[in-house]
Amino acid sequence: LSFVFSIWRSDFRFPSSGQFIFSQSISLKQIGNRSTRPATQMARRTMSVLPQWSTRIFSVELDGAPFYFSTQEKHRGEEVPRVFRKIPNYGRCYSLLVCSSDRIRRAKFYGELKDKLLRDLPPECHLSPMSAFLPNVKDSLLKGYFLNDHSESSSPTERLLRDLMQRDPVLVCSYLRGEGGQLWTQHLWSHADSQTMEMSKYYYMVPSEAPEYHPSTLNIINSDVFYSFEEAYDVLKKCGDIIPEAKSVLELLASRAEARSKPDYPVIVIEGLDATGKTTLTESLRDTLGACLLPSPPQCLSPMRARFDREPPLIRRAFYALGNYITAEQIGQEGMKTPVIIDRFWHSTAAYAIATAVSGAVCNLPAEDSEIYRWPSDLLQPSLVVLLTLDPEERKRRLRNRGQGKTEEEQELDDNQLFRLKVEKAYQRIRGPPCVTVDASPSTDQVLQEVLLLIRGKCHL
Repeated sequence: LSFVFSIWRSDFRFPSSGQFIFSQSISLKQIGNRSTRPATQMARRTMSVLPQWSTRIFSVELDGAPFYFSTQEKHRGEEVPRVFRKIPNYGRCYSLLVCSSDRIRRAKFYGELKDKLLRDLPPECHLSPMSAFLPNVKDSLLKGYFLNDHSESSSPTERLLRDLMQRDPVLVCSYLRGEGGQLWTQHLWSHADSQTMEMSKYYYMVPSEAPEYHPSTLNIINSDVFYSFEEAYDVLKKCGDIIPEAKSVLELLASRAEARSKPDYPVIVIEGLDATGKTTLTESLRDTLGACLLPSPPQCLSPMRARFDREPPLIRRAFYALGNYITAEQIGQEGMKTPVIIDRFWHSTAAYAIATAVSGAVCNLPAEDSEIYRWPSDLLQPSLVVLLTLDPEERKRRLRNRGQGKTEEEQELDDNQLFRLKVEKAYQRIRGPPCVTVDASPSTDQVLQEVLLLIRGKCHL
């Protein structure tokens, strides 16, 4: 037998105050129809987040800044949450939160959801990133979108949202305005059944203070940034049935990448944004020191990069994390014979991931002492990490002169100064080992000589 939980049902009425409220009902109906399994599974996923629903904080990003609100059972004269203040009288609001317990499915669905909504919603419906989370509780983040619908009729939007919740792991809410626009209530949709028993309850929407930690930081560890071989390996292993290239990556990792002791020769990593001169410097260091030069990600992953760059962050970051472990194996082999120069390594993987995951201002990044900046305990540590920096306008000029194609994140660096600042700040905060910053604006020979001095002082070459 399968079960369908009609978890939430709304009933709008005018109480004596003349204000809208909304009531919810919880009911259980037993059915023996196999076709109800998706609804059953959806209901169970929903049930798993409902017990703490009233303690969740909601965040909507507007123009890159988060606006927070929460729910409560009684209204005590609080102001309308800022996200609702500028909504016109004819506007309607909805939200979708992805709640699958399978994080691979959740990541894939969330990555595809925006394109689907932009394609199928009325053009008058505007999307904003949204999340719901338990303050300072790791892995409690639910991601989704907030919809501000200005179209003439609610039917097309609500038809699409109901279709989504029938088939996919989403929680759909509507937000309704009370008399005078001074009260807003939240309605969490479900499959209503007219024969169910009801237990009425309603929630008001009220402003909420910003949490101590930006909500995105709750999910970074082993999701946007990986800190062990096993965690990254497990993600790609679970993707084998849906991404054929994942199996090819795993074949390159036949045995576990064990932590190694330091190689006999120094290992020097050169980091920096695109067009800061990394390629020129690494090749010069190779020739000057008689070193082995290794790229990261390793060359063996090049044929698969385009495929994984199209995947959502969880899968894409796991792919690049495993690339670091492959590079570490190569370092272990070559470092027994000669010094090793690496063009990017874990710093790049982590810095870009952190800056992408954490929206808004630089101050939203995790604090300097956060565990998010720690080096993976099972990944080989280099002897020295040099971070090349360059004036933004000069870097853009060099990029134009190169005329090469850019990844989505590289394009973001050019278009978004705030993103660039967050990447650079994340670079500087990573521990074990930290980056030594070198100005890359002088001539290539001057930069080479400065880096050689650092290497000789640190690595005694």
